[in-house]
Amino acid sequence: MTNDEILRNARHSFFAYRNGIVADALRKNGDPHTMIMGCQLTDIATIAAAITPSKEVAEAFWADSKHRECRLIAPMLYPTDEMTEHCAMQWAQSVECEEVADVLCHRLLRQLSFAQQMAEALLGSTSPLEKYTGARLLLNLLIANKVQKTDALKARLEAEYATANRRLRALIADILEEE
Repeated sequence: MTNDEILRNARHSFFAYRNGIVADALRKNGDPHTMIMGCQLTDIATIAAAITPSKEVAEAFWADSKHRECRLIAPMLYPTDEMTEHCAMQWAQSVECEEVADVLCHRLLRQLSFAQQMAEALLGSTSPLEKYTGARLLLNLLIANKVQKTDALKARLEAEYATANRRLRALIADILEEE
């Protein structure tokens, strides 16, 4: 099966799992995607499970930045051993909303050997969404016991908290509370 066929079949599956109520709510709450089927993450994961993971297929889905479900399935299909630091940073810097950042961090980035350095670099960004992605990745790493919360990290997060937007502030609070 070609990559185009895989994408076409997945899009048909997204349509089959569509949820108009969820899609309307996402649009109303400012989701930036022009194509929103309103699929639940569990449904997207089910669709992903039927697709053989590959770098090429994941990149093809990721390239469709207008389609919410394509952006959410891509991290589920990228083989972690093929993800480079450069590509991972490009993906993290190109997320368009918190939901995509959450899935990217949980499904892919947290599994990478360089995830901690990436989280720290993203936290140092001037972009609020990149900061959010870095904080989300850091929380994933803390929960998985892949990173320790040092005094220096706490101090950095507390300083960041002071100027953070509402969503980043909530995420930083979760990190600071995490044992």
